[in-house]
Amino acid sequence: QVQLVESGGGLVQPGGSLRLSCAASGSIFSIYTMAWYRQAPGKQRELVASVTRGSVTNYTNSVKGRFTISRDNAKNTVYLQMNSLKPEDTAVYYCNARLRSGDSTSVNTYWGQGTQVTVSE
Repeated sequence: QVQLVESGGGLVQPGGSLRLSCAASGSIFSIYTMAWYRQAPGKQRELVASVTRGSVTNYTNSVKGRFTISRDNAKNTVYLQMNSLKPEDTAVYYCNARLRSGDSTSVNTYWGQGTQVTVSE
């Protein structure tokens, strides 16, 4: 059984910073792409940033220059450093990982439970 557990969300003022973490645990053979998605009320879930096992990154345009995604392969953990936060960044942030578990030969997608980020005065 593979689990993704997120932490680090909360309430922050505009211009502030937060760091999200997501640790994958369980029977894991290899983790390929890890990513952060977010979903604001009344909106579809969107990709925020992704990082490959080789640390190639990709960002949605609205967060470029403000957010940084990184990963620690030894710890099966992905991070999202969020700076210069804006009210429009308010959303539930979800961790996502494409991985091969120890008891499977296929690559599957797993999701965390989500963590709330609220940017407000």
